[in-house]
Amino acid sequence: MVFYILDFTAELENLTNLQQRGGCSDPNYTYYFKVKCENCGEISQKETCVVLSESVPLPNGRGTANLVQKCKLCGREGTIQMVPGHGEPLTIERSQAGIRAKLMVFDCRGFEPVNFSFENGWKAESLSGTSFEVDLSEGEFADYDEKGECPVGITNLQASFRAAKKQERAGKTTFV
Repeated sequence: MVFYILDFTAELENLTNLQQRGGCSDPNYTYYFKVKCENCGEISQKETCVVLSESVPLPNGRGTANLVQKCKLCGREGTIQMVPGHGEPLTIERSQAGIRAKLMVFDCRGFEPVNFSFENGWKAESLSGTSFEVDLSEGEFADYDEKGECPVGITNLQASFRAAKKQERAGKTTFV
């Protein structure tokens, strides 16, 4: 098993706490990305969608996963299980410092997630406390905060998957 962290960054203008609409472990947020077969290296042509609240039984009958799929080229089967509880919102301080925020951890067997696509279903707060529902499917967001009397925006949106190691310390699990 290989763990992958999906992390992201963006330039936030007068906004903070950018995260999925239901919070960092939103059970209904749909993650869209392609998968790369670890056997033959084939990258799926279409994006796969994975939702924390949806699981399917494993073919061997030993549990469930959020995704079970076969590689179209070599036929090898792979699974992806989401590991909630490790995400964090992107704050304006992290954004200005160029520090990436974790979205989700994925336990992958046979596949490597690649090419995450931002979609609808996000939220952020203005520096004056106004909440905004954010659609990132166009790669950016712009609006006006009437309470704070200033423009708000999200640009230079970037996401990446990176391999991670699981660490257990004092009964707490982290991924680095």
